[in-house]
This record gives sequence, C-alpha cells and structure tokens, in this order.
Amino acid sequence: MSRRPPRQHPPAGDDGQPGTALSHWRGRATDPDADRSRAEDDSPEAVARLRGRSRALLRDLLRPHRRPLGVAVALLLAQNAAAMAGPYLVMLGIDRAVPPLRAGDPGPLAAVAGAFAVAAVTEYVARRSYLTRSARIGQAVLLDLRQRVYGHLLTLSVGFHERYTSGRVVSRLTSDVDSIAELVDGGIDTLVAAALSVLSVAAILLWLDLPLAAVTLLAFPFLFWLSRWFARASARAYRHSREAVALVIVHFVESLRGIRAVQAFRREPRNQQIFVTVNDEYRRTSLHGFRLIATYSPGIKVIGNVTVALVLGYGGWRVLGGATEVGVLAAFLLYLRRFFEPMQELSQFYNSLQSATAALEKLAGVLDEQPGVPEPASPVPLPAGPGRGAVTFHAVSFGYLPQTPILTGLDLVVPAGQTVALIGPTGAGKSTVAKLLARFHDPDAGTVELDGVDLRDLSDAELRRAVVLVTQENHLFGGSVAENIRFGRPDATDAAVQAAARAIGAHDFIAALPDGYATEVHRRGGRLSAGQRQLVAFARAFLADPRVLILDEATSSLDVPTERLVQRALATVLRDRTALVIAHRLSTVETADRVLVIDCGRIVEDGPPAHLATTGGRYAALHRQWRDSLV
Repeated sequence: MSRRPPRQHPPAGDDGQPGTALSHWRGRATDPDADRSRAEDDSPEAVARLRGRSRALLRDLLRPHRRPLGVAVALLLAQNAAAMAGPYLVMLGIDRAVPPLRAGDPGPLAAVAGAFAVAAVTEYVARRSYLTRSARIGQAVLLDLRQRVYGHLLTLSVGFHERYTSGRVVSRLTSDVDSIAELVDGGIDTLVAAALSVLSVAAILLWLDLPLAAVTLLAFPFLFWLSRWFARASARAYRHSREAVALVIVHFVESLRGIRAVQAFRREPRNQQIFVTVNDEYRRTSLHGFRLIATYSPGIKVIGNVTVALVLGYGGWRVLGGATEVGVLAAFLLYLRRFFEPMQELSQFYNSLQSATAALEKLAGVLDEQPGVPEPASPVPLPAGPGRGAVTFHAVSFGYLPQTPILTGLDLVVPAGQTVALIGPTGAGKSTVAKLLARFHDPDAGTVELDGVDLRDLSDAELRRAVVLVTQENHLFGGSVAENIRFGRPDATDAAVQAAARAIGAHDFIAALPDGYATEVHRRGGRLSAGQRQLVAFARAFLADPRVLILDEATSSLDVPTERLVQRALATVLRDRTALVIAHRLSTVETADRVLVIDCGRIVEDGPPAHLATTGGRYAALHRQWRDSLV
C-alpha cells in the first residue's frame, strides 16, 4: 500500500533532519485533530461508522426519488431481458429454424429473426429511457447533496472553520462532489447493468446446461478471491487518494490566499517544494489505484478465456456424444462471454465507484459534524422595551484547548448603553471575551447573559440580530455598496441604506463613486480603501441596529487621518447602545465610559478612563506613554 499522506509521514526539512513535519513547514497547529473532520479519523470504528453514515446519507438522498427510481429499475430490467434474449434466439435459430429451412420452410427462421429485431428495438428504447431518467435522478441527487453540504457548513460554528481549513472545504464541495458526479454521469448505469447482466447470465447458464455450468463454476473461487482482494485494496487506496487530493487543494488555496506574504518573504521556492511533495503523494496514491486495476482487469480476462476454452472443449465433446445440441453450446458460449465481459467493465468503472464511495464518506463526515454552539431546543425570547443590551459574564472559564485555559472565573457586568473598552497585552483574552459574547464559542463553565437570558437559550437568528461584531478586516462581498450595507438587513429600503451611510459619514465618498451606491466593490472590497471599507462596515452595523456592538481592533489598521474620520463614525454607531471595544490605540479607548484592563484572563483594573489615568496602574502607564508619543 502507499504511504499515508505527507502530514503523517513527511520528508525531511530544510535542516536535513528526518521527521520534520510537513505541518511545521506549513505553519499548521500540532494538534493531531486540527484540520480534520469526523471523516478523517482512520480508526476502524470510525471507518465503519462513516461507511454506515454514508449509506444512510445515500438512502436519504434517494428517498424523494423512489417512484422515478422504480420506473428506472423497470426499464433496466426490460433492457436486460431484451439483451439476454439474443443468445437464446441464436440457439433457437440453429437448433429449431435451420432444419426446417433445409426442408424449404423459412418461416421459423423469419420468426426468430423478427423476434431478434423486436428484442434489439426494445433494448434500445429501454436503455434510452433509462439513461434519461437516471440522469435526471442523478443530477437531482447531486443538487441536493451540494445544497446540504453547503448549508451544513454555514451552520457549523466558527471554531470548526478556524480548525478546518478553507482548502478542505473547497475539496469537499468540488473534488469530492465531482467524484460522485463522475460516477453518476458516466459509470453508474454501466455498473448497474453489468451487475444485473452477471446475475442474469449466471441463472441462464444453470438453466441451459447443468454439466457445462458445473465446468464454469470451477472459475468462481478464483473470481471470488480476486474480486474480494481488489475490493478491499482499492477501498483503502481511494480513501488515501481523497485525503491526498484534499492536501493538494489545501496548499493551493492557502498559498494563493496568502500570496502577498508568500512573495514578500520569498516563500515561492519553499511553497513550490511543499506543493511538489503533496502533489507527488497524490500521484503515488492514484498510481497505486491504477496498479490494482492493472492486476484485476487482466486477471478477470485470463480467468474468462481459460473458462471459455474449457467449456468449448467439454461442450464439443458433449455435442459429439449427442448429450447436447450445437445451438445450446453456441448460446452457452455467447452467454459466457456476456458473463465475463461485464466483469471486465466492472473493473474499469470500479475505480469511479471506489472514488465516489470514499468521497461520499468524506461528505458524510462533514455532515456528521455537529455545531459547537447548537441551537436551543426551546429558545427563550429577549425581553422587549427600553434599557436593552445589558451583558453579564458570570464565573466564565474558557480555553481553546482542553488543558490551556484563557479565561478563568471571569465576572463582568455591563449595564445597557455603556461603552466598555478592553485593553491588555496580546493573548490576555480580550478577543476571547468578544467571541464568547458573539457566541462563536460556548464557555466551558459559567454563563454569558444578554438582558438576563443565557446566550445558549437564544435562537441563533435572534442572537445575530442582537449582537454584531465589527473587526479590523471586515469582509465585503462581491456586489454593490448598497448590498453590502444592507447585509444585516436584506429588506432595508434604499432610503434606509442612505440614511445609515449619512449618519456614519460615508455618504459623500459613496456618492462620489462611479455608480454611487450601485458601484461594485469587487472581491473583498478591493475597489475601496481600508478606511472606506471600515465606514461601510460601520454603516452595515448601524443599519442592523443591534443591542450590543463589538468592535475588535476596528481601527488598528488605519492611518491617523482615516482613524479620525472613523472615530466620528464610531461616536454615531455607539450612541445609545451597549458596546465592547477592543483596542490598542488609546484614542479609541478615550471615548469609552469604562475601561477594563485584562491580563491572563482576569480583570486587573476597572474604571472610567479619566480616573484610571490618575491611579498609577497599568492603564495610567499606557496613557502616559501615549501622551508622550503625541508630543
């Protein structure tokens, strides 16, 4: 068998020392479960569970198409019956129609020829109808599968997407779905027809001539052993192949997404070296699968030819002895060819079947993932009325890894309408507080409440309406400026969109764009400057009108003039709503009602910024350094 993918058996690193992990080359986490879904657990129990889950997924996908499937099966049976009639009619023609023809009676032969023509037409019509219906069913199943996987990925928590790389997501929705599509489009009908033909021919051979069928049965132990070996070996090979191609896509996507860093640090040779490694692993796993086919397919042909030779010799001896007729032997040999030829076709398409099976297991593994922040069984509504937006952290403890806590017993009360700034060293837990409030993660212990309701009791839709997060790299989607502003409120009118932009101070620059609010921003807002993208993000948040607004380093990447423009927009956005502002720039912190200094997951200072600046603590030192930098 081929080696495991490079992340488990990598080549040596640049230092020449063996065992330098490819994950280290790529800068990936050392957590063995990082970058994996349930589908990539190689334990026997997990593989067996995934196989069962993939079969259940297939049944679920096919359930809405039971009636069309029944019609397709009937058409396939009709096609198979018409195809099986050919050798039998040849037998009748030789044994029953030729003797009367010698006596001057062409009627029996004409009848056999007419029946053969009917069988051929029936086979054509049935096969054409079957291919049309099966194509419709296949495309409907693929459409349903893509929608399920995409929809499920959207429901999974941010924690899953932080762990599971975008390259693997792309691999699931493209490479794996394409493998299934390849089977549906070009192989499933051949596989089903071939399997049905083998079973039908086996039954007919037993019915035609039992002694000749007994000779044929001598080949079955060899066929069984060869087919069983091929099934097991190819299943492992194609599972490894799916993992290998996922690594190729992962590295490709990561390199192109980080192309600026790659070129800035001259990583092109190293990234090319990594790509050569993962690509070569994919080549070797694929080549191993083709080697298996190169053994299995000729093996079937050899067994078939030897069996035909034995049947021909034994059958000829029986014909000479009068134990059987020439027509029976001719039909038997024709059926025997139809027995082994489909088996060779099965070997040719079995790689598509195994590849699609492995891909379906991967997709079933993704669908088997459960959201880290599940929807409550009985959602509790937020209380209505004034004074909304109170936030409470009660004895909250949390860590991204089981034995590495970030927050420990955090207690925090933020009254409605208060703006709280969080400052502290990198890794202190500021962004973790924001992620817990946005419910990207659930705390390991304690509760996070909004207006007295545990976030775990809120429906996801209500939580997203109530809490909005704005980061320093707000994503703008392909579309117009107006469409990006109304992202949180798709039903907002053009007047409401423009009112939000005016309130933020973004209207003037938007109106100056070539098409105003209809201007396409291009991918990730590349047509706008960093400050303009941030103003659009603030307009989006203002229009969404949340109870709580979280700003995570929302101005850290801006220059001073742009920051001042954004600061004026901030004052509008934060007015009359609860806000958590994470910032390193004290110009942003100065606008807050209250400052929390966080260190090692604990609040070490708490108070108004003007008061803390005079107490001689950590905030005072930071404030003094900031004032000195302005001189």
